[in-house]
Amino acid sequence: MSAHLNSLFQVGLDVLDRPCLIIGGGREAENKAGRLLEAGARLKVVSPTITEPLRQWAACGNLEYQCRSFVAADFDAIFLVLNTVRDDLEFCRQIFTLATERNVLINTYDHTEFSNFGMVALVHPGHLRLSISTSNASPALASRLRQDLEAVFDEEFVDYLDLLAQARQHIRARQCDAGARAVLLRALVADFHLQGHLTYPEDWKKKIKALLECDLQSCGTSRRCSVCALLD
Repeated sequence: MSAHLNSLFQVGLDVLDRPCLIIGGGREAENKAGRLLEAGARLKVVSPTITEPLRQWAACGNLEYQCRSFVAADFDAIFLVLNTVRDDLEFCRQIFTLATERNVLINTYDHTEFSNFGMVALVHPGHLRLSISTSNASPALASRLRQDLEAVFDEEFVDYLDLLAQARQHIRARQCDAGARAVLLRALVADFHLQGHLTYPEDWKKKIKALLECDLQSCGTSRRCSVCALLD
């Protein structure tokens, strides 16, 4: 196991009506903004440019948009920061230092060294929140798992979980005995099962070992290796 990987401590963070900040206005900022808005955060986005969905959310009053570069005052009274500007390492370092000094939660996209919490791949049909993390070993695999699981939890599952929520409230309101409540609630899910299997890439060990032994200098150029175990 790689020593530098951090498995983190998985929690659910309450951002309902809390002031949150996103730095950057690209697709990653758009994705994170959608998740924060869904969780009920009061959101501000700071960036010289933003995607069209972000612009529409701002126009509808769902978030506050500041069309400019980040300034230190943007951290005032902020609970959580998501920095999606990943290519400027010095900027990321400065933002992380500022967040640390102010005891603000911060995640820097693709840079765990400039983050004090992690972002996971999320499957969220209806009320379900299924978090997927590879401890940063392979975010690409986490994304692949998310895509496959999203296809598993269909509209029927959304309806099922919604009715389970209604049933739980009904039982809690009318049954005082905790043991009886547990029996009823467990009976509703007793026959529910998630079934599946894993399909691995052909010759996955060979391909990964070949990549580890390659200097990768010719990838994406006309000098690409004549025999590439990864792309053959």
